[in-house]
Amino acid sequence: MPNILDIAKLVLPLVAGIIMGYLLREKKSLNLGKITSGIILVLIFSLGFTMGSNGELLAVMPNVGVTTIVLLAMALFFSILFVKAARKLVRI
Repeated sequence: MPNILDIAKLVLPLVAGIIMGYLLREKKSLNLGKITSGIILVLIFSLGFTMGSNGELLAVMPNVGVTTIVLLAMALFFSILFVKAARKLVRI
């Protein structure tokens, strides 16, 4: 069961961001694109670092990769199949 402090660590920054966004919504020159991109790159790096340092996760990565490719191929195949079927039904 999660601790209330663990939940607060996630909720408080979210609420602070919502409040700041609300207060600064009138500013037209506020451009956070580069800051957001930088933060996303840091998050991706830290995710990769965590994955790379976890030996158990690295051991199962080939299985995860194969499963992911199969799911991707099936999703793509059935998406194309259903779009073609829907186009035929709409033309009638």
